[in-house]
Formats: sequence, structure tokens, C-alpha cells
Amino acid sequence: MSEILNLNELVEKVDQLKKDNALDLSSDQDLSIAIMNLVSIEEHFFFTGAKTGNDKYYDLLTEVREMRKQLLKRIIKEYEGEVWCISKHMLAASYRLMEVGTKAQAKGNKEDAKEMFQKAYDLYSLFWGLNMKLIDIGEVKKIDDNDLNVKKQTVAGKLGALVKKVVDCCIE
Repeated sequence: MSEILNLNELVEKVDQLKKDNALDLSSDQDLSIAIMNLVSIEEHFFFTGAKTGNDKYYDLLTEVREMRKQLLKRIIKEYEGEVWCISKHMLAASYRLMEVGTKAQAKGNKEDAKEMFQKAYDLYSLFWGLNMKLIDIGEVKKIDDNDLNVKKQTVAGKLGALVKKVVDCCIE
């Protein structure tokens, strides 16, 4: 479908996919978090290799990168253009924003932390919206705020409301 589904259609579609065992959002959500961490591990191997001059860290980076690519294929089965790379960067940026938020919170800066957490969640929601084919970039403006019952007008905010209703990691 070329336009974003209204909330009822979305819930029906996801429920049917769950019944058909074609979609396990709980596992996919866990996998997406693992992929975030693998991207972070790649970064740490890069910086450690550069700081120490020990090329073995670059070899480890390559191994982790291959693992991350294989796991990302489980979530992103088909894509066009640069959606693969965009998706990877959305997950990586989401993870980093969570880290910045956590550090801000530890310093007692709760407002800054909350802002970083919201930005992380917005990116994470965009990742799911893009990869579940819930959005067509040309049709983004067609989503109906009344269907979502949200005040936020951004695409990320609207998708965040969808993700909250659809992705329930507590369902076993």
C-alpha cells in the first residue's frame, strides 16, 4: 500500500502477521537492539585500533561488521536505494542518543536526558516505519492525526505512536 495505514488497518495487519508467524516483532525488536550494540562495538574496535596502533582490532572490527550485516538482513529483507545504510545509521544514532541521555540523567540533567531519549525513540520509530513499509516518503503527509490521537506533527512522532501500539516486547 502506497500510503501510511491508519491505526486500525495497521493493528489488523500486524495481528494477522503475528497469527501467520510471519512477523515476530518482539524478537525483531531484541535483534535491533543487538544490532545497535554491534555497531557500537565496531566503533570501539576502530578507535581502539587507531589509538593503540594494533591492527588486530581492525580484524575484530571486520568480524563484528560481518555479524552485524547478517543480522540486519533478518530485519531488512528488501530495500531500495540507500534504505539499508539509512537504517543502520538510524539504529546507530538512536543508540548513541540513548547513551548521551543516560549520561545526562546520571549528571542530574533530566530535561536534557528526556530530550535525548525522545530523539532516540523518534529515530528508532522511523527505523521501524521505514522497514515495516509503513511509510512511503512521498505519502508521509497522509497520516491522520485523529487516527493516532497524538499532538506531535512530526513523522517520527506519528510513527512513535504507531510503534507504541504495535511493538510490544512483553508479548511472549
